[in-house]
Amino acid sequence: MSVRPCAEADLEALNDIYNEYVKETHFTFDLEPVAIEARREWFSHYGRTGRHRLLVAVSNGSVIGFACSSRFRPKPAYETSVETTIYLTADAVGRGTGSKLYTELFKSLEGEDVHRAYAGIALPNPASVALHERFGFKRVAHFTEQGRKFGRYWDVAWFEKPIDGEVGVD
Repeated sequence: MSVRPCAEADLEALNDIYNEYVKETHFTFDLEPVAIEARREWFSHYGRTGRHRLLVAVSNGSVIGFACSSRFRPKPAYETSVETTIYLTADAVGRGTGSKLYTELFKSLEGEDVHRAYAGIALPNPASVALHERFGFKRVAHFTEQGRKFGRYWDVAWFEKPIDGEVGVD
């Protein structure tokens, strides 16, 4: 298994992975599958340098997962914060793929003027919580019934990871 920057040729496989989560889980609050045209527009926001990165995990020539660092909020003061996201094929879960993707993602952000990384996790999702905690994320908020999907409400926990070593002021 290898990890590399996502290429446009990877988008259909990446989109298939994501859309499986849309259809089958509460882990994303998208309610309808994402069209490939929308995915291509989304892809345009990522680069090989800078704060916003998109990496894929590849095994035997197939994309089996992806991780990205995206804009956290649109206002300029948030520019040094990113939101991280990770999705894997069912076969890749529990095999170190997520750890490899996050290791490479956080390496790619070194020296990129990123102060904090955030992750919102729809609960329950013990595997995602464990992965984020292994990578130094701390739970900083718990919102009850933040999203509605599949006819019920879901809580969301927000996690934060210092990137540049500063811990902030209470």
